[in-house]
Order: sequence, then C-alpha cells, then structure tokens
Amino acid sequence: MELSDLDRQIVGALMTTPRAPWSRIAQVLGVPERTVARRGAELLDSGVVAVVGIYTRPFPVLIAVRTAPGTSQVAARALASRVETSFVYEVTGPYDALAEILLESHEVHGELASTLPAVMGVQHVVSTPILHYYKSLREWQPSLISPAQSRALLNHPLHSPDHFGVYDPLDRHDQLIAEALLADGRVSAEAAGRLAGVSEATARRRIARLLDSSIMHVRALIDPANLGLPVEAMLWIKAPPARVLEIGRALAALPEARYVAALAGEYPILADITLPSLYDLHAFTTLAPWAHDVSMISTSLVLRAQKRGGRLATDLDHVGGRFRRLLP
Repeated sequence: MELSDLDRQIVGALMTTPRAPWSRIAQVLGVPERTVARRGAELLDSGVVAVVGIYTRPFPVLIAVRTAPGTSQVAARALASRVETSFVYEVTGPYDALAEILLESHEVHGELASTLPAVMGVQHVVSTPILHYYKSLREWQPSLISPAQSRALLNHPLHSPDHFGVYDPLDRHDQLIAEALLADGRVSAEAAGRLAGVSEATARRRIARLLDSSIMHVRALIDPANLGLPVEAMLWIKAPPARVLEIGRALAALPEARYVAALAGEYPILADITLPSLYDLHAFTTLAPWAHDVSMISTSLVLRAQKRGGRLATDLDHVGGRFRRLLP
C-alpha cells in the first residue's frame, strides 16, 4: 500500500505516542482533527499499522535456530505461535530463524532445555541472553515526523529500561485491562473499564500504572516495506569490549536502526536495520562512522517476519477492527 504524506505523518505520530488522541496528533501536525481521525482509523482498520500492547518480562533471550531442510517456515510459524515470543524472523545465514523470547526467570531452564528444541523442524538451538537494550522496537522513529513534532507529542522521552523489572502478579481487574491493551493498544479507558467492570477513572489509573511501571508497553507496528524500507537485516557485531557501549549507542541514535541490543555471547551487539536497498546496506556497514571500531559484522537478511511486536504477521491485518467489534 502506498502511503500519502499525511499517512506517513500519522504513522510517525502513532510510533511516537501510540495512545495519543487524534485531537492531539492533529494539533501537532497542523491538520484538521476530522481528517486525522478519519485517515488514522482507516490505517488501523486496514492493518497497515496496528497499535498493540506487549508484556515485558525480566529475562529476554535471543534464540537462533537451525532447521531440517524444508522445515524452516514450519518451525518459524511454530515459534511465532508461542505467546512468549515477541518477534520471529526467517533469515539468511547459518541459522534459519531468529526469535526474541520473553521469559520469567523460573521459566528459562525448561524453555531452553526442553520446550524449544522440541519445536517441529528444529535441529539446533543457540540461546543468548539479552543484557541491555540500547534501542527497543517501540523507540524506532524512521524520520516520518520532525524532531520538533516528536517532542511536542511526547510527555517524556522514550528510553530503553536500564534493567528488567520483576513485578507483583496482576489482580483480576488489572489482568482484564491488560488483555484489552494486548488486543488494542488504543483502547479507551471507558471501554477497558467496561470490560474489567470498573469505572472509567479507575481504568485510566490502572492503564497508566501498567504502562508507567513498564509492566506493559504499547507500540505501533508497521511493516518497514510500507515505509519504503524493503531491506531488513540483522547485524551481528563484534567489537573490543571497551568500544561496545559507544558503538551500541551510536547505532541506536540512527533512524535506520529499529532495534539494538547487547548480548551475552560471541557477538556482543545485535542490530535490526531497515534500508531502501542492498546498496544502502553495503554503505551502512562499510562507510558509517560507527563501523570504524568494529572487529567483525555478520549480516543476516530478514526474508519473512512471522511475528512482530508480539503479533503474528497474519493477525496484524485485522487486530484493530476485530477488537472494536468485541466491545459491549
């Protein structure tokens, strides 16, 4: 789908503040509210962009899997069907699929030792704990709106957590409100309150607590190809230990980087990069200043995303409209 200039600005606003009301977005963009609300609803209903919630977990792990010949797609789909995975990509290179899995600490051994190796088609699994996010997917800002517009939309800057928190179990009302956010990240406090059986004011406070405490995140999801960025690559980066932090931060500051993480493994940095062409990928990995202190880069192209932001790729076409039809 070809996006108009206004479409791209609305998408950029949603990526900056996924729950911002249309009136606020319209004010910042300088466009009539009715126009922004109509076109924004069309983008959400069509599935071009989806706003969804995702739980955080204290133990994120990167999983790279090698599969039996002819089974890579089946294995990737099986991984994507698991609620613990936040993204699953079929990739080129020595591994056939790459996934981020979000676990509680007590789940790690069972998942890595027995559950994941039992996934159909999987022959070999390498698990690498994620130590730190220099940039998480919810922070990706591909220059769709100006820095001034982004600042005007944000109450406070987005940032990756310095640590992965451990939170008390949610009560029944919080759980129901969280499920509403998982289905539709823009669900109103009134609608979430109806689903949870609490007042609108109570639902608003509980939504704020879930998001402000980072128990959950809400993010806008869009296929980078819809933004003119059809080349997506995972860069496995080796660097001297004293340079890792500097390189990670430098990558995170670039609009081409969707995701940059510090890993406890052979490659201390992993970056998800989106670009217009393979030529741009070559330039990005050879000419950019951040690459000067890198010892080695191994590149895996993303062939297909089976899951993004906790949502199956096939579900994103319908997530917005489906949830609205479920509301009483």
